[in-house]
Amino acid sequence: MTRAGTDKELTIGALLLGVLLTLIFTAANVFLGLRVGLTFATSIPAAVISMAVLKALRQSGILQNNIVQTVASAAGTLGSIIFVLPGLVMVGWWADFPFWQSFLICATGGLLGVMFSIPLRRALVTGSDLPFPEGCAAAEVLKVGDGTDEGGVEESKAGLVAILYGTGVSALFALLTAMRLTAEEAFAWFRVGPAATGVDFGLSFALMGVGHLVGLSVGAAMLLGLGIGFGVATPFLTWLHATPGLAADAALSVWSGEVRFIGAGVIGVAALWTLGRLIAPIVRGLKEAAASSRARKGEGGTLLPVEERDMPVPIVGAITGALLIPTLGLLHHFAGSGPLAPFAWPLAIGGTLYVYLAGIIVASVCGYMAGLIGASNSPLSGVGILAIVGAALLLAIGVAPFVSREAAPQMVAFALFATSIIFSAATISNDNLQDLKTGQLVGATPWKQQVALVVGVIAGAVTIPPVLNLLGDAYGFGNPTAAHPSPLPAPQALLISALARGVLAHDLDWSLIGIGGAIGAVLIAFDGMLGRMGKLRMPPLAVGIGIYLPMSATLPVIIGAFIGHWWEKKNPSPAAQRIGVLMASGLIVGESLFGVAHAIPISITRLPKPLAVVGDGFETYAMVGGTLLFVALLMLCYRKATRLGRSV
Repeated sequence: MTRAGTDKELTIGALLLGVLLTLIFTAANVFLGLRVGLTFATSIPAAVISMAVLKALRQSGILQNNIVQTVASAAGTLGSIIFVLPGLVMVGWWADFPFWQSFLICATGGLLGVMFSIPLRRALVTGSDLPFPEGCAAAEVLKVGDGTDEGGVEESKAGLVAILYGTGVSALFALLTAMRLTAEEAFAWFRVGPAATGVDFGLSFALMGVGHLVGLSVGAAMLLGLGIGFGVATPFLTWLHATPGLAADAALSVWSGEVRFIGAGVIGVAALWTLGRLIAPIVRGLKEAAASSRARKGEGGTLLPVEERDMPVPIVGAITGALLIPTLGLLHHFAGSGPLAPFAWPLAIGGTLYVYLAGIIVASVCGYMAGLIGASNSPLSGVGILAIVGAALLLAIGVAPFVSREAAPQMVAFALFATSIIFSAATISNDNLQDLKTGQLVGATPWKQQVALVVGVIAGAVTIPPVLNLLGDAYGFGNPTAAHPSPLPAPQALLISALARGVLAHDLDWSLIGIGGAIGAVLIAFDGMLGRMGKLRMPPLAVGIGIYLPMSATLPVIIGAFIGHWWEKKNPSPAAQRIGVLMASGLIVGESLFGVAHAIPISITRLPKPLAVVGDGFETYAMVGGTLLFVALLMLCYRKATRLGRSV
């Protein structure tokens, strides 16, 4: 008899614990994504925490733990909506994030992502040899924690200690930074003749943890991008323009005004190339899905094993059809006031068709990409770029000729609004099949996991709007303003908003993006050559991110990737490397959650540093002392991870 037939699985306790972890991981991913444009996979840390909590409550079981990680990973993944949704604030259409509209965007798109990807499970999960790296890794962690592997109980305990240790260290350092006892960055800007550039290292344990998780290949590619951005383009353009002012001001003004748009061009071309390479495998996967889509009955009328039972097709169809109502209502409400009001119903109907057609496509694309290269490495930004450009072009052709120029800002906002729903579907499709792969490997029931995914989507959709409002009020997004001089960069949302404006309002410098596109083409060829030679790959998308993001955000990720690679070479056992992943996850969670919590006193006091205990005269000591403390704490973390890894 299978485990799915004997163990508890879809229990109230597992769902409640999953929802509780949703609050933690969604908030952490929202903050991290707004800060650096990257999110982290939450399945493994959620599974480890679940194993510890349920074991303490004497409710532990591999299938219940799988349900917990399914709920938490779905909600954590939905946090990637920050790649698009903040654009509505950046373009000035929204002052904040109205709860019901933001909730319905996330919930409607997320549920569509679940429904659209269910028919793909048999072809892409059980009927293919796709590696599903994160799904397989999560399954191994669940098996170890369940005691099916030798030393499983000890590793589960050690993993929880690693998460808590990393969380405590990063939260403590973030607190010291908020008190201004340690600096946020260690930097040195300088000129070589008229050219200006510098080094700027963000003292961020979260970014170091991200580097450990993304690995050497991505870290090396980001280093190449950093070299292009701040080693070549910024000094060349400051020299070319004879940019006046202090070295830091000159370099950062040229980078933000020109160089980052070159990076945007690299990102766009690289993302489209990555998607283009997947077209043929995706088509094959869809054909297999159509061929293998059967009823719940097997041959001869016998029931399928529980491990093969998906949510029934009539229920999937009913939910998909019912979601037409909130989609249509959202789009009509958005277009129902302002210059586009006379076209509200045509826009709502056309937008709904676009959301559903694009949603089906992105579900297939993202599901396959997750199986091929992992959910964390999938070029979701490419999906966002395609969706926003498609929406903007349709509006430019079908609506712009019939409305006044005053309607242009609302058309930009409408394109972002519709793309947000599509992007919610993309993020969940990217996660759904990964979770179902984990379930297949541990003997779970697919339809129960699909119910858990629905619960995760709703929980994440409830969490995201208040977190976004809190962070927006405290820090701001995108470009600096008088009210928010040091905002969260929200790089993808800034890029996607700029593309929407560029298509509809014609205010984008396409020459810089074109230069970036040419560089991207060269990088694609270079990466292909490295692949043929069997050398370390340089993903062009990661190179573009290295150009596009500020150095203070990319340099810690790069160094974290190299340190993580070195540590894994010193600790080659699979158990030790899992401990390293959990320590890195803790580093991300601690700082990110502190960033969300710190937003509360900022919002109340309206002070940028409400916890500060020293003044401006302490800055030099904070930078030097903070850097030394940062290095010391990082060494302690990796020593702790080494000891924990050797103990299991």
